[in-house]
Amino acid sequence: MTRTRPLRADAARNRESLLAAAAEEFAEHGLDASIADIARRAGIGKGTVFRHFPTKDDLLAAIVLDRIGTLNDVGGQLLTAADPGAALLEFLTFAARQQRQFDMSFLQEVGDINPEVIAAREEMFRTVGALVDRAREHGAVRDDITGTDVVLLMCAPKHVTSYLSDPPPDLWQRYLAIIFDGLRPQGAHPLPHPSP
Repeated sequence: MTRTRPLRADAARNRESLLAAAAEEFAEHGLDASIADIARRAGIGKGTVFRHFPTKDDLLAAIVLDRIGTLNDVGGQLLTAADPGAALLEFLTFAARQQRQFDMSFLQEVGDINPEVIAAREEMFRTVGALVDRAREHGAVRDDITGTDVVLLMCAPKHVTSYLSDPPPDLWQRYLAIIFDGLRPQGAHPLPHPSP
């Protein structure tokens, strides 16, 4: 899965298109999605899929790496923002929007066995921790909030709306606002349990 040299522009576009098609197919059909259906959705042959990704697990890991890599890029850029509270909210908004586009929660198991995904996830935890530390130091979030708390809350806006049969498309924003208000120090009460 690790590339030793950069892909040509057209190959990179094909790979990106393939990952998007695979993400959509997995989001709709879960782990039972077939390579043939993924190839058809991407407008390519099955052989092309297997040239890029020899196994379905490799394809799943690439999707997870793509998603986490994007989060890491966005988080890294926000670490230099002038307003750390606004930066944390922007990151959580981006993460929630990404979750809304593709529900990849079932891919958690992939990350537990793939060393590249584990490393990318650890980098994301560090990035989120740094965003939270900056926001805490500037008084934008309560003193007892940790990076782990925020990582666990990242999927909550999408998750909570999944209980409705036909939620309005932007309903997740309501729950993100509730979550972020809960992170603020104003009116905060002591939390009943330490962060994991």
